[in-house]
Amino acid sequence: MQALIKQGVRTATRGEFTRRAFANGKMDLAQAEAIADLISSESEAARQVALKQMKGGLSSELKEMRAELLKFCTLLELELDFSEEDVEFADRSELIELIARVKSCVHKLASSFHTGTAIKNGIPVAIVGPTNAGKSTLLNTLLGDERAIVSDIHGTTRDSIEDTTNINGVTFRFIDTAGIRETNDDIEKIGIERAYAKLEAARVILCMFDACTNSDEIQNTLSDVTKRLNTDTQKLVVLFNKCDLHQKPEVALNDNIFATLAISAKNKTGLDDLYSTLLSAADVNLNANATIVTNLRHYEALLRSQSALDRVSAALQAGISGEFVAQDLHEALDELGSITGELSSQEVLNEIFAHFCIGK
Repeated sequence: MQALIKQGVRTATRGEFTRRAFANGKMDLAQAEAIADLISSESEAARQVALKQMKGGLSSELKEMRAELLKFCTLLELELDFSEEDVEFADRSELIELIARVKSCVHKLASSFHTGTAIKNGIPVAIVGPTNAGKSTLLNTLLGDERAIVSDIHGTTRDSIEDTTNINGVTFRFIDTAGIRETNDDIEKIGIERAYAKLEAARVILCMFDACTNSDEIQNTLSDVTKRLNTDTQKLVVLFNKCDLHQKPEVALNDNIFATLAISAKNKTGLDDLYSTLLSAADVNLNANATIVTNLRHYEALLRSQSALDRVSAALQAGISGEFVAQDLHEALDELGSITGELSSQEVLNEIFAHFCIGK
């Protein structure tokens, strides 16, 4: 290395080879970013998503939308050159249909970010429930490591403890939380509030009870949990622990409860059923034809594009002049183009490639 450096050779900077490929048109920016995602992927699901983007899955959809929008934008601007003749080159009814179709595609891509970020960073699973239900034991069992202190003393867990593990190619991020109960301990109260915050941020909630818990306490806790549940984006799984010692109580499934399971966290009974339920509740769709957005920069650009398209749609419905419609169309085009790098500032490029491995 010393001999090479003396001859003028230097080590590659972060992402230099990928950046050169982008600069030379061998790949677009979304594909280049997918290389970094592929390198950092920690599960089969994350790898598949990154590979699809690297092969141009997201790029092809965006380029197709931009091409159609650009055609109408050109026609609208052409009308301005013939404004005195009062001619119309862009068919407004066709444009309204196109905008509705593109808005639907952009919305679908933006909506996939919720799944994409979970695949990339791990599906967040909050383990909640009363004290001494076995939540910390379950966390340790799922992780195969003594991450949480296990004790018969109520209120041992005061803060959230989390770690990831892989189940059938999907990464799950399990979060053990403080036991939910009435308490006068100020520190424990803070832990319980954090438990509620983790519950609201999770994709799957495991509400855990000791199987000998009386039905009134079960219903009160479930009522407390379900009122914080977003049934559109979250799944609630009710676990009854210590099934080796007690029978599973009867709790009817409803729109709020995805499944109920009997387990023994200590003896590892019922874990296969729990794994299957987690995979089903996570609902990770890796359909070969589905494009999933995992990048925050892409997601934000899609939202801005969607906002611009909303303005285009409203302007067309109101019969507003073509130059104002064209201006919003340009904004939508620019936002979509920023994802693939057709319109990217040097600062944005520097920020993106600064996070690559050396050389890649």
